[in-house]
Amino acid sequence: RNFYYITMLRDPVSRYLSEWKHVQRGATWKTSLHMCDGRSPTPDELPTCYIGDDWSGVSLQEFTDCGYNLANNRQVRMLADLSLVGCYNLTFMNESERNMILLQSAKSNLKNMAFFGLTEFQRKTQYLFERTFNLKFISPFTQFNVTRAANVDIDEGARKRIEALNFLDMQLYEYAKDLFLQRFQYSKQEEHQKNRQKRREERRLLREQRVHQWQKEAAAAEIPVTEDYNSQVERW
Repeated sequence: RNFYYITMLRDPVSRYLSEWKHVQRGATWKTSLHMCDGRSPTPDELPTCYIGDDWSGVSLQEFTDCGYNLANNRQVRMLADLSLVGCYNLTFMNESERNMILLQSAKSNLKNMAFFGLTEFQRKTQYLFERTFNLKFISPFTQFNVTRAANVDIDEGARKRIEALNFLDMQLYEYAKDLFLQRFQYSKQEEHQKNRQKRREERRLLREQRVHQWQKEAAAAEIPVTEDYNSQVERW
């Protein structure tokens, strides 16, 4: 079978805050095996950020202070081929090389997906999805800008901290937004050209129908076609 891989990306700061609020309410990923190259990471490779059943009530400061929090650069990590960097083994290569490979892998996989959309551009996402898969949704997508993340009031220092923790996601998102808008613009231009060609074809068929209809009427009335009328049809 043919599988079409698609994904949605989100502004990294909003996504991070949303995950923090989700974890704060008691969400965990305990059942996730984090399989890579046929095995799960060891506790040393992937320590937990909390002790107990969950991380309920965690403050934003505590959330950002955990250096091995999987919320950091989650979008890059989930799109990249982790086997290229030794999975979760951070001693496999130096950090700068690891980051560069992860980012390039994530960009490459994103570009080669059948489709991806952006949470911040719901209508454009719907348009590209429908154009890509030749289908129509029964109702238009709605852009909700009031989310749990949007309701979090953070100062500039906290925002800069989150951006720094998600510096790979920030770069991926800028790349994705640029590629997304290019694809949207290209699809719009292609649609415009097709519609223009369709209108031209419709006008041509209409002219032919008029000529054919006049010829039938002229033949029925035994009226010869004059040169002046032919030139007038050409002008039409």
